[in-house]
Amino acid sequence: MTNGDPILAELPAFESGSVWLVGAGPGDPALLTLAALKALREADICVYDALVSREVLALAAPKVALEFAGKRGGKPSPSQRDISLRLIELAKLGKKVLRLKGGDPFVFGRGAEEARALARAGVKFRVVPGITAGIGGLAYAAIPATARETNHALILATGHLAEGAQGAADFAALAATGAPLILYMAMSNLDAIAKALIAGGMSADTPLAMVSEATTKRQRVLVTKLATASAEAKKEGLGAPAIVAIGAIVELREMLAPFAVTLEREVPPEPIPKERA
Repeated sequence: MTNGDPILAELPAFESGSVWLVGAGPGDPALLTLAALKALREADICVYDALVSREVLALAAPKVALEFAGKRGGKPSPSQRDISLRLIELAKLGKKVLRLKGGDPFVFGRGAEEARALARAGVKFRVVPGITAGIGGLAYAAIPATARETNHALILATGHLAEGAQGAADFAALAATGAPLILYMAMSNLDAIAKALIAGGMSADTPLAMVSEATTKRQRVLVTKLATASAEAKKEGLGAPAIVAIGAIVELREMLAPFAVTLEREVPPEPIPKERA
């Protein structure tokens, strides 16, 4: 049901026994796509990540059961295999399954793993892209991802595997490109990342911005230099979730921020419980 909304009614049907892998964006519900809103209204169950904001969850129809399946670094979390199996189980029961993921499902969101698992199990799925935090979060912090006078390339990387794990980014090599870096899941490894970038030739004075809880009413922005970023973050009590931007694009914020306006709500919604039967 689309509650009589003709726009949502024109969108593709949410079929029983299928899974929609939906990007919830970085936090502000104003950034949701129409397809994401349709899924929140029509799903039987919503299996959501830790980074999905409570403001977005508040848009789910009362009939939608909410099931938390968040993964947070260093904390007890369900395994990816268990999450994928749960999606398959619910779909096989004939449910309309909404898998709601912060940002975009295919940008550091493990959406590809879940899509592969669904395909192997013969479960139909639809991918609904979302605005990734590395783009939307910077925009809300008045930092353009690209500008003609600063860069013609942009690198999105995860700092979550910065200590030699398989698939980790080679930060010394990334420094040599000269392109601005947008880092996800980097706060716990920020000191090591900075040292690797400096060893790769990046100046210790390169401007760096951290955007915590981007696009929400809890957003905080800290602008500093590469060499001192980790110490400054600890001093200011700035932690995850946060996006880190490194490079000349950060300098544009000084002129833009005083005049940039983002959508805000006067009264924040009530918190949503982790599970709703």
